[in-house]
Amino acid sequence: MSTAPKNDLKTVILDVNELKTYYDTLSGPVKAVDGISFQVKEGEALGLAGESGCGKTTVALSILRILPGAGKIVGGEMRFKDQDLVKLKEREMRQTRWKEISIVFQGAMNALNPLFKVRDQITEAILANESGTRKKEAHQRADKMLELVGIQPTRGNDYPHEFSGGMRQRALIAMSLACNPELLIADEPGTALDVIVQAQVLKLLSELKAKLNLSMILITHDLSIITEVCEKGAIMYAGKIVEQGDLSSIFEGPLHPYTQGLINAFPSIKASKRRMTSIPGTPPDLLDPPSGCRFYPRCPYVMDICKEKEPITIRKNKEHYVACHLVEKT
Repeated sequence: MSTAPKNDLKTVILDVNELKTYYDTLSGPVKAVDGISFQVKEGEALGLAGESGCGKTTVALSILRILPGAGKIVGGEMRFKDQDLVKLKEREMRQTRWKEISIVFQGAMNALNPLFKVRDQITEAILANESGTRKKEAHQRADKMLELVGIQPTRGNDYPHEFSGGMRQRALIAMSLACNPELLIADEPGTALDVIVQAQVLKLLSELKAKLNLSMILITHDLSIITEVCEKGAIMYAGKIVEQGDLSSIFEGPLHPYTQGLINAFPSIKASKRRMTSIPGTPPDLLDPPSGCRFYPRCPYVMDICKEKEPITIRKNKEHYVACHLVEKT
């Protein structure tokens, strides 16, 4: 049974239940995503946050079924509307990918082909996924998408290197929305951008979400970013989701020690004066993760049970879920 939060007021567009994605290596399987559950609802944005290497990007690649050769989904289900993405054949998945679920990859310069004009790349994305569309119509739609993200259509004749970092990111967003998807995954959309341009990109995503009624998964290691766009949050650690729910509940009353550590590691201009503190230690090796709770080697509140038994996800209030033995006892 899924431990993801339930809310009957909005239609659930994506329901991930006990997803497991491993990478085969010579030393054994790397358990990058190991039994996570969450939901994304219509017109809602979920922020997936955690340290680098915790499995966030693997979640995105799993949803789109574009894992590298060594990666494979070994368990769980991902129900997108009325179909399980895990069970779809590749031919069927191609009909879903980009047209219904699309992604904005991190690293805008690397994601765009330097040899082709920006408009032509957006046009190609449309033609590749909509066989009945004529090239002229695709060109026109590409211009409209550029305009939608705040780029003059005439700039579509430029090559990626003629765009600034922020403009390249906007062009990628235009490309990802060109086929009118219902779910957009944005993987670290602020990567390599200065804080001013990053704020502009986040504002754009928020505006597009409202204007197009987009459902969205925003992946980031920066907790402050998800507050700009998302209503819900899910905190990942070492392949697990340790806490999730309404953002206000998570930030105002974080329950998991890892979430508390992440919040305490960021400065705040609103909170009373406090010293920023880092989380001691390093994340575990996912080739051989610790038994019990994976955070226990770094946890200041560790108990014997934490080393022996994996915590289950429990509901603490209407929109707040956590997996922690300490919380179970309170």
